[in-house]
Amino acid sequence: MGKEYFCNPVNVPYRYQFNKPQVQGMSGDASVQVAREAADPSMIQFQGKYYIFASMTLSVWISEDMVHWESHRLPESLPLYDYAPDARVVGDYIYICASKKEEACNFYRTKDVINGPYEEIKGTFPFWDPNLFIDDDGRMYFYWGCSNQTPIWGVELDPETMKPLTEKKELIWGDAWTKGYERSGENHCAPPFPEEEIEVRYQEFLKSHHIEEAMLPESMVMQLHGHVSRKPFIEGAWMDKYQGRYYLQYACTGAEYNVYSDGVYVSDFPLGPFTLADNNPYSYKPGGFLPGAGHGSTMRDKQGNLWHASTMRISMNHTFERRVGIWPAGFDEDGELFCNQRYGDWPMEVEDDRMDPWKEPQWYLLSYGKTASASSFTEKKEPKYAVDENVQTWWRAATAKCGEWIQVDLEKSYTVNAVQINFADDGIDIPVPGKIRGTTQARYIEEKDHVTRWKLEGSLDGKNYFMIEDKSEADTDLPHDLIVRLEGVQARFLKLTVIEVPYGQTTCVSGLRIFGVGDGEKPEAPEFEAYRENELDMMVKIEGTNATGYNILWGSQPDKLYHSHMVFGNEQRIGALVKGKEYYVRVDAFNENGITEGKSVKILRG
Repeated sequence: MGKEYFCNPVNVPYRYQFNKPQVQGMSGDASVQVAREAADPSMIQFQGKYYIFASMTLSVWISEDMVHWESHRLPESLPLYDYAPDARVVGDYIYICASKKEEACNFYRTKDVINGPYEEIKGTFPFWDPNLFIDDDGRMYFYWGCSNQTPIWGVELDPETMKPLTEKKELIWGDAWTKGYERSGENHCAPPFPEEEIEVRYQEFLKSHHIEEAMLPESMVMQLHGHVSRKPFIEGAWMDKYQGRYYLQYACTGAEYNVYSDGVYVSDFPLGPFTLADNNPYSYKPGGFLPGAGHGSTMRDKQGNLWHASTMRISMNHTFERRVGIWPAGFDEDGELFCNQRYGDWPMEVEDDRMDPWKEPQWYLLSYGKTASASSFTEKKEPKYAVDENVQTWWRAATAKCGEWIQVDLEKSYTVNAVQINFADDGIDIPVPGKIRGTTQARYIEEKDHVTRWKLEGSLDGKNYFMIEDKSEADTDLPHDLIVRLEGVQARFLKLTVIEVPYGQTTCVSGLRIFGVGDGEKPEAPEFEAYRENELDMMVKIEGTNATGYNILWGSQPDKLYHSHMVFGNEQRIGALVKGKEYYVRVDAFNENGITEGKSVKILRG
């Protein structure tokens, strides 16, 4: 394999969901909400190939190189409408299960993911967000939990019957009062309410939504109490073992927030006791174009490199409008698990060898804030929103006609190496194409394969154009497609003309993102001030010139700045600190020509 590149989110055909509200009145009305979804990825290596099983896809994604993924439909006998599919390699088999919460969940196993057959093993207990783990001695352990009122549990299983051999054990509880990263809301803006307020808010919620408590099952009463509490959701367990120690990973604090992340606890035993690792959260991507990095899995590739796959959030057409991302990860010399997400939605190179997980990108963002024009647009959804590095905003054409276009003027000629085209959905209102079903969320998952067709042209003068990529007759539906030109093309203008999108909807583009290399000066090393506002929050204020944006890095040591938050402004509150810990902070600057590292400073305990 030569040089290969991918750009998050994973470039696959994300399937549309037609979701009905769980409770009448909770979403304003009972109409369906339409959005694409894939989340909670279990990524594994099996028989020389890579597999990603993700929620609500009806499929498995398969790759031989971690770059090019193909989607293959799974048999209907599997729990395709249940959340958080877990997949693990056990000897010659892949074992699969998914969440039913209040019903006993079955296990399935196969030696051939595409062709089957799949053997069903009857389950004996209910669970949500499962994870199976096989220890070096062949003993089997199982972890699960998804709530802001219950913990992550663990149990040992009989490998023959898949029945518990022990009582379930409480392993991880949420604590947003000491771990800033477990607080809810955008940028952790919503700490939990005191206990005395929760019942009052619960009653107010029922009244405002015209819900009678007597109509609700006991599980929903508990769920709604949790909903109004703002306590952190602790979910998405995944276990790994490294040098004799057990790394129990978990997600928090809500998939709809930019700060959705994965933390990790460590123990000398598979069922604990567990202690919080020094590096937390270890998977955390609150900034950039597409944020979120929670509820995932960790896997070694064929070359021994560690990778982490997680859920990324859009959450505009539906709360669970989500995608999947992959990042390089590793263990440092002290056994700390880390994940590099500094430029986590820029093109990344995958090498057919051992890789440096901290390797900087070779291409830089060229399109941010540049002038954009279009054939037409809708009010408040102008072309500028396709170059603002925000997946939650987009250009929307004024019509659904074939041939609507958007163009970015880079203001001068650059060497363009990659373009990521991100299509958005905007209030799709069509009849449900199939039967609403599902045990955990009433929905229909689109079974039909759609197409997304377009052509991308470049120009030096805005008059004479040349073709960069022509997908006007494509048979694929890739809403986050990546075009790579290793040798680069010289262009000032890039023009995207849209031919066809699913359901004949009006064209929307959330990101026409252009990457390459400029011939100017890198930005100056920024001056900044970082101070702790309290135990859990710090403020970073930046002074810099000639920069497109900044990466705020922090960690326990100057050489362990494992956390990052990409910003395009000069001030950012960081709310992911852990009580009682000291931190070092550094701010790096980037522009079209490169990245310039800043100097590390120490901030003390609050």
